[in-house]
Amino acid sequence: MSKIRRVVLTGVGAITPVGNNKELFWDSLVNGKSGVAPLTAFDHAEFNSHIAAEVKDFDPSLYMDSKDIKHMDRFVHFGVSAGLMACADGKLDMSKEDPFRVGVVIGSGIGGLHSIEAQCYQYKEKGASRISPFLIPRLIVNMAPGLLSIKIKARGPNTSVATACATGTHAIGDALRIIQRNEADVMVAGGAEGCITPLGFGGFCALKALSKRSDEPQRASRPFDKDRDGFVMGEGAGIVVLEELGHARKRGAKIYCELIGYGMSADAYHITAPDPDAEGAAYCMKRTLDDAGLKPKDVDYINAHGTSTQLNDQMETAAIKKVFGDHAKKVAVSSIKSMTGHLLGAAGGVEVITCAMTIQEGIITPTINYEIPDPNCDLDYVPNKARKAKVKVAITNSFGFGGHNATLALREFKG
Repeated sequence: MSKIRRVVLTGVGAITPVGNNKELFWDSLVNGKSGVAPLTAFDHAEFNSHIAAEVKDFDPSLYMDSKDIKHMDRFVHFGVSAGLMACADGKLDMSKEDPFRVGVVIGSGIGGLHSIEAQCYQYKEKGASRISPFLIPRLIVNMAPGLLSIKIKARGPNTSVATACATGTHAIGDALRIIQRNEADVMVAGGAEGCITPLGFGGFCALKALSKRSDEPQRASRPFDKDRDGFVMGEGAGIVVLEELGHARKRGAKIYCELIGYGMSADAYHITAPDPDAEGAAYCMKRTLDDAGLKPKDVDYINAHGTSTQLNDQMETAAIKKVFGDHAKKVAVSSIKSMTGHLLGAAGGVEVITCAMTIQEGIITPTINYEIPDPNCDLDYVPNKARKAKVKVAITNSFGFGGHNATLALREFKG
């Protein structure tokens, strides 16, 4: 059997509710800044939640021309912009690359909901003749990697993932496998989401999934806290550049960290609720450790899915205990969703970036709004303040509706 190719992370791009570049994003997380605020996108009076983690001051014209902006959905604006940002951060010069050895995997949990809603109204009010010829390109999930590949002229593997809130992590894991199998040398991968619309927001309200702490927006998302009452809907994109180690070294790329393990599983339990026995999530983490050749005690930090819902946080805590045993009480665990809200299909992408920055900077981002301990959630959640710590190995979890589970392991790069 041929030796598995080593894969490193060399570029990051983030469009988030707490900052629209790597520096602002990271600074906000380290300082415990919340991106949750009263919802501004539409009139929300009839809904039972009135807050969201919206992207602020985003200008797609910095990355795309007016035609692409007009013809593409909001999630594509986010995904392509963050992808171009990641390529720039990684100093990826496509004029020096074999385009067939560079690929893109970007997913979205929901896709072009803005366009779907707008065109439904258009059809209902003005008839079939007024449906835009760009409706289908706007709404399909694969348009984010499709347009990015056009922008950077990447002609290698180009796919999309749609596994709800596990999307971004699955996309990056799939890109890892593509490079390991020698099907590409460079992959641009992650997730993008932009579905804070009346229908999308209303759907989650109807599920009773969203926090109703609307009078205290910045305190609403509180993973693992006893008084958590639901997640806060967010939007944005997190995209990374992955490379085969030799390729990265040859071009002198900055290396953030190495990706060393990937695991997937299904709960096979319920369409929205997590398995209370936590078997699927536990298997996913264990599979990742096995794939990486790690023991539980090797892990310094777990970037939790940590949605701030009662069932998810309790299940994830139980899964960590199943896998890590005695080490579960020693490993640091935190959820940036306490600050960013839940970016749905983009969450995994920004959380991989968080792990990479944590390893680089030696700072673990906090779980803010952790005030009242929950006896069912009794781990070290790095409450309220960032913590300086040497992190050699981190894992990140993502769990999606439908029972989709994904975990990635990242390690400090050593030549």
